[in-house]
Formats: sequence, C-alpha cells, structure tokens
Amino acid sequence: MTSTVPNAVEHADEQQPPITMFGPDFPYAYDDFLAHPAGLGQIPATEHGTEVAVIGGGLSGIVAAYELMKMGLKPVVYEADQIGGRLRTVGFEGCDESLTAEMGAMRFPPSSTALQHYIDMVGLETRPFPNPLAETTPSTVVDLKGESHYAETVADLPQVYRDVAEAWNKCLEEGADFSDMNRAMRERDVPRIREIWAKLVDKLDNQTFYGFLCDSEAFKSFRHREIFGQVGFGTGGWDTDFPNSILEILRVVYTEADDHHRGIVGGSQQLPLRLWEREPEKIVHWPYGTSLKTLHADGEPRPAVTRLHRTAGNRITVTDANGDIRTYQAAIFTAQSWMLLSKIACDDSLFPIDHWTAIERTHYMESSKLFVPVDRPFWLDKDEQTGRDVMSMTLTDRMTRGTYLLDDGPDKPAVICLSYTWCDDSLKWLPLSASERMEVMLKSLGEIYPKVDIRKHVIGNPVTVSWENEPYFMGAFKANLPGHYRYQRRLFTHFMQDRLAEDKRGIFLAGDDISWTAGWAEGAIQTALNAVWGVMHHFGGETDPTNPGPGDVYDEIAPVELPED
Repeated sequence: MTSTVPNAVEHADEQQPPITMFGPDFPYAYDDFLAHPAGLGQIPATEHGTEVAVIGGGLSGIVAAYELMKMGLKPVVYEADQIGGRLRTVGFEGCDESLTAEMGAMRFPPSSTALQHYIDMVGLETRPFPNPLAETTPSTVVDLKGESHYAETVADLPQVYRDVAEAWNKCLEEGADFSDMNRAMRERDVPRIREIWAKLVDKLDNQTFYGFLCDSEAFKSFRHREIFGQVGFGTGGWDTDFPNSILEILRVVYTEADDHHRGIVGGSQQLPLRLWEREPEKIVHWPYGTSLKTLHADGEPRPAVTRLHRTAGNRITVTDANGDIRTYQAAIFTAQSWMLLSKIACDDSLFPIDHWTAIERTHYMESSKLFVPVDRPFWLDKDEQTGRDVMSMTLTDRMTRGTYLLDDGPDKPAVICLSYTWCDDSLKWLPLSASERMEVMLKSLGEIYPKVDIRKHVIGNPVTVSWENEPYFMGAFKANLPGHYRYQRRLFTHFMQDRLAEDKRGIFLAGDDISWTAGWAEGAIQTALNAVWGVMHHFGGETDPTNPGPGDVYDEIAPVELPED
C-alpha cells in the first residue's frame, strides 16, 4: 500500500514478524500475552464472584470486564450512553440497514495485534480502508490552493510531492533513527528499542511536531512544510498535529499505525457488542454460558456514574444516575479522564495529587465527521473526456479537508464521508447543524468536481458528530503537548500500585487516553489488560510463570523516567 507521503523505509521481506503496536515506551508483547494457553492469570478462589466496578462501556471497559469475568470476578459495567464508546456505528434513517457510518474509529492498522486478537475471537471480518493512494483506492485527488491533481499512484502526482516525501524520509532518519527503531521493533529487540527511545525522549520531549520539521535541513522550505501539513502521510494531512509533541508522531510512524488500514465489515461497534454477549469457552467460577450480558440485570449496563469516593477499608463507592450506591474492593475507570473533573463528583483522595495534575493537563483533540447515504458508488463512473473516475478520495485545503468514498459493490447503495476534520478545522463546523454542514461541504466539493452533481445521488439525511461537543467525551482523543511525557507516564503506570500509599490503591485507570497510543483501539486494549493485571494483583492473584503479565516484567521495561527537577 502506498501512502500519500510514504514511510521512510519500504520492507521487501514480507515474512518479517508483524509489529505489535506496543510502542517504544513500554515494549511488552500484549499479543503473546493474550495468545498464551495459560491465560492471563488467576485469583484466589476465596475472591471468586467478587464484584468489580468497570466505569465506561467503551472497548477498554468491555475488554477489561470480559477478562475479569473469565478469571471468576463479577464485573459491574457502568455506561452513560451506549456500549462502544468511540466505536460508534450508526445507520441512516429510512435507509437500508446495511448502510452505516463510523462516527468514531473507522480504520485499524494490522500492527494492532491485540485488537486483532479480539476481532478474530468474535468472528468479525475486515477489509482494506480507502485511504489516499492506498492500493485498493481507485483514485485520489489532491486539491491545494485551487489546483487539483488526479492520481492512482503517488507517481502520478507532481514532483514536488515526491520531494516532500523524500524530505519526510530524511527528517525521520536523521532526527529519529527511524530505520534502526523500525528494525528493532520488527525484531522485538527490547534492549535496542529502549536504548534508542531513551535518548529520543530526553532529546525531544519539549519539541513540537512542527519544530521537529523546522529543525531538519530537509524541510528548510516552507512550501514543503505547508504541503506536508496539508497532504501528510498515511491518512492525509497532519498540520492539525503540528502543535503536539513530536514523540506522539514518532509512536505512530514507528508502529506503522498509519499504514495498511482496514475497516471492520458491518461496523466497528460490533466488536464491543459481541464481547458483551460472548460466552467464553474457558471461564472460572461461572457456569458455561455466562456472559457479561447475563451478569447484568435486564442484560444492560448500569447507568452513568455521578459520584466516586473512598470509604472505610480503602473501598471505592460508586453512585449512579439512578441514585444507587454500591461499594467495591476495586474499580477500573475507562471513560475519558476529563469526566473525573466535570461529570463525576470525586474525592481528591481517589488519586495521588500528581496524578490529578496529569489528568488536568491531558490535551484532547477535537474531531468532526459528516456522512451521507447515496444511491450507488457513482464516483466509479468515468469522465467521457478524460477517462478518469468522476470523483475520488479527496484531500484538500478547503473546509472539507478529507473526503472518503465507501461502497460495498457497484450495484448497491453507498456512503460518502463528506468531511473528516480535526482541531481548528473541526471547530469551524461546531456551530452548524448537520444540514448546514452538508451544504458547505457540497459547495466545497462542487468547486473541485464541477461536473458532478453529488446532491442528486443523496438518498437520506446526513449524520454528523463533533466529539468535542459530546457530553461524555469532550474531545476525540488525547494528544500530548510538548513537555507532557511525565504526565502520560504517571497515568500509564498507575496500574502498578504497590508503590502507592494504601489509601490510593484499588481504582485503576484505563482507556486509550491513558495509553501511549491514544486515538487507537490498540491503546484502549493494552491499558485494559494492564488494569486487569492490576486488579488480579490487588486481589492476591498471579499469572502463570510461563506467561508473565505486564506488571510482572514492569521493572525490566518500565517507561523512561525523566527528572522532575
């Protein structure tokens, strides 16, 4: 698959082991942990049936609850909205049920090997996602400053785009030891990964993505930096990430998180929903046929949490929106961490003060999408004069920024993501209704494709989301700013609680905003597994010696610790 601006190294050896998106910060093979026949661990029989609160029914919460159930604990899931979190798949009113829109996560890299474990487990299928210039994307149009370029491969673009690609390659190689790190991660060479990354964290923690580019001789041209920001690599433009820490970007490119994406057939929300109903073949304490659904009254999660506080014996007491109060020996919090500052009344004693600081400093990015259903994939029609597709996957500096064309065959209804935007580009849409957004988008696309009447193919109302305006999210995903490494380390390592005071133990943070790979489902799963290990350890359990968990090997691979003074 070819990206708009390719990765620095093309790998000829397709037999190399896949990268697991553990990332350089904590190089633990979660996929091996999940695949091991010994399982994830066990708890003392005296604790079987003990309730554990799991706050948040997104992917992280459902994975954590599922694995705790298999160990013999009784997860009690609280969910304010719907199971899935930002794995949210919606339909179109009055249209065929097969037409769906992915309002949140919609494309997943094969390097997300822990995620793939669960996709395979529940029997879901994936297919290539039509990113710009992907092998399965029929065509791509890059439209900048009023000039459009049609391309089926990167070679079809003007030379300046290849120059920008080469500049990015050189920038990564010279400033971030890309080839060396990529090789170490493919070979799962943990000592080498840690050696390279320790130097880069110390060197680059205070650097923005844009500053990293500017410091490179390869990007001395402003024009090249501007094109790179608007067209980017992999999924498209990355200028909305320019203010963020370069370490966040390096995690993406090292793990190939922005390459070879696949979508889940039928919608990503099926994954947490199927896990909710799944009856594990291997389960402790509970009878065969038990599922998360059967462990909950009426088969539904408990409602939103409104208060969290500590009570005697270092217990965690949870009050929900129905006024019901329950007390637990342990709890996992998987909702976006800002909920602890706003939607949920919390005791300061829940976490150490430096963890509260890290939660408060978490930086979330905004994100908006709008989808419309259409009668057929008309974009595959050929222009009589040029022989080209009449419309293409589109990257532009206009308001729409990224437009994706999604179909399930030439004779079936299809879906267009008219616009997918982040940060300031997303905020521009915030005051507008779905119909108002669609009108602006159709106008922008009409300027790129003057011969195409998109409107005449629309068969239903648009659906839209602005994640910054969603009351239980207030943003799409975390993205560290320069200097935030120390904060992220505190949150990620929170599951290691032996080092905490006893009155600060028992509640565990999880979710992709706690992970090093925020915005990716893999990070949600990794932190869920960390929290599961933490709960198991909290109850006096242990892993099998042949399958050590993330906490067992923590001291060997702990994230780099930067000085505070």
